[in-house]
Amino acid sequence: MGKKKKLAKTLVEQILDKANISYESVSFATHTEGDVKQMDTNESAEDRHNIYKTLALLGNKTGPVIGVVPLDEHLSYKKLAKISGNKKVGMVPLKDLLKTTGYEHGANSPIAIYETKHYPIYMDEIAEKQGEIIVSAGKIGRSVRVNAKDVKKLVHATFGDLIE
Repeated sequence: MGKKKKLAKTLVEQILDKANISYESVSFATHTEGDVKQMDTNESAEDRHNIYKTLALLGNKTGPVIGVVPLDEHLSYKKLAKISGNKKVGMVPLKDLLKTTGYEHGANSPIAIYETKHYPIYMDEIAEKQGEIIVSAGKIGRSVRVNAKDVKKLVHATFGDLIE
């Protein structure tokens, strides 16, 4: 029997290990749509609510801010602007995403972005109630299941009402 190929740890997994935060690695199949890779999660609606997307926005006063909301929800720009001290916020254009966060579309992680850029992180308050959430591990198709309060503490995030 051959050895199982072990995936190299992502920066996010290394950060979590160093901080002694427990997590579970999760992999998703991906496919390309246009020039953007999409995750094929094959998850139920309940499971999709535990998967969080990391959105990079620009505030008119603060510059980059990161919003983290469930995959099946929509971020409220007005709510994020208010909680982040901005008058308005808007998505970072796709062409500027890699330059702004250091990660391509689909690989942005609140943990990696905070570690490398120290941008303010705002997580929807439902994550705190859910306990365990799934966030990107910094590579397309790779994620980590981790306690939301541990993520909050690690990245100095603010929990708040961020969804429409």
